[in-house]
Amino acid sequence: MAVVVRDVMTPGVIAVGPDASLVEAAQLMRAQDIGHVLVATAGRVVGVLTDRDITLRAVADGADPLTVSAQAVCTPNPVMVAPDDAVSSAVSLMLENAVRRLPVVENGQLVGMVTLRDLAASA
Repeated sequence: MAVVVRDVMTPGVIAVGPDASLVEAAQLMRAQDIGHVLVATAGRVVGVLTDRDITLRAVADGADPLTVSAQAVCTPNPVMVAPDDAVSSAVSLMLENAVRRLPVVENGQLVGMVTLRDLAASA
């Protein structure tokens, strides 16, 4: 029996709205001890915002993290997987798209996240 994403993903998601400031997003990352948040509206993914995005796409350019929105610097339209997709498919998508995390979406709604760490822990 093939292992599916549901078996290895982290259920639930940490998300901010598109209009959240980078400071709000960074504070949430710190509080949750994570390096990314999803940018979502009404449970639908708009993008993925990482600590690296904040650093390289905003702070390094001198942008004000109090006024710049999460949507302005996130990676838009991220590659996503479904919970019933094979883990091998998730791995292939990560390799093909050079990403370390994939939002997990079921019926258009966020249900979790699968990361390289999740995949390594399941090996």
